Amino acid sequence: MMTNPCKLALEDGAVFTGTSIGATGTLEGEVVFCTAMTGYQEVFTDPSYCGQIVTMTFPLQGNYGVNEEDFESMTPFLSGVVVRELPRRPSNYRATAGLSDFLRRQNLVGIAGVDTRAITRRIRTAGALRGVLSSEILDDLELVKRARNAASMAGANLVSKVSPAGIVEWKERLSVTGGLVSTRAFEADRTPTEGAPAPLRHVVALDCGIKENIPRLLAEAGCRVTLAPGTVSAEEILEMKPDGVLIGNGPGDPAAVAETIALVKRLMGRLPIFGICLGHQLTALALGAETYKLPFGHHGSNLPVLDQRTGRVEITSQNHGFAVDPASLERVGAELTHINLNDGTVEGFAHWARQVLCLQFHPEASPGPHDLAPLFADFVAMMDRRH
Repeated sequence: MMTNPCKLALEDGAVFTGTSIGATGTLEGEVVFCTAMTGYQEVFTDPSYCGQIVTMTFPLQGNYGVNEEDFESMTPFLSGVVVRELPRRPSNYRATAGLSDFLRRQNLVGIAGVDTRAITRRIRTAGALRGVLSSEILDDLELVKRARNAASMAGANLVSKVSPAGIVEWKERLSVTGGLVSTRAFEADRTPTEGAPAPLRHVVALDCGIKENIPRLLAEAGCRVTLAPGTVSAEEILEMKPDGVLIGNGPGDPAAVAETIALVKRLMGRLPIFGICLGHQLTALALGAETYKLPFGHHGSNLPVLDQRTGRVEITSQNHGFAVDPASLERVGAELTHINLNDGTVEGFAHWARQVLCLQFHPEASPGPHDLAPLFADFVAMMDRRH
């Protein structure tokens, strides 16, 4: 392992010293913790982590390396990576590179050898903290000063940083040149799964930082998927004659994404709408409900959610720092369908009269859990009922 020093400083004055495992540099961001025990490759390439320094609570990370297939976006957007222990070499037949190689080639700063449990306890107590991760600046006072001057996540519209420039037809990416991802374009044709239904429905997915497994599962459910930026107009979407609209995940404060909220408001009632994560929040705001910032957010793949319609408890994957106010949902006539069993926050709602179904968690979770992937079928059924 490399022996170059690296430091993480928090706005509360705490400084953690470890070993650099990524690129040389200094990056600022909101420091959050993720409780996923597997799937670090999917976590680090989730665009919803844009502007955040991600601390992995499970101590061992990088043990199976990085491969060419498990990316959730073609470019990572997070600000930095914090781990307790990084193995010297990965061990997996699918690995094409080590985690530290991936971080260096993507120009991401990473730190290992720090007490991630202590960092997590600070965030649990004080809430998400602004921080600075640096392999260049080693002066503690200077780093803490920079952390206190870092931008806040509240009020931040980060969708423009992760959203595509134009409208494209989604196609499955089959391979990545050079072993590591460097572009966000989907080039290769999808190979149809034997026995899969023919694509009968057309879905326009608003890409506010969408994870690749969302359009993949839509395709497996028999849909043709068109990706469009959140700045597209309602007229452009309606001209494509879709059967439904999916509003995907993304980073930042949902209340700051005014242009997309206005777009969703214009589409509501005209087409079935399925919102996931940020899309869930944007749709709630378009209905007239309200959102608020959580103390430390939900980041992990092991969060229990109750489906109030069936009484069934599901284990979910989540990544968000904001939530929808339940009282405001009731005022606009929405039905609360899912709640978080840890803190009672809203995890899903529906507004049947407006053809709206929304989930705060990730039903498409890759690498898992997969308990709620069948909810894509509910969206398909909603589109079919419209016809």
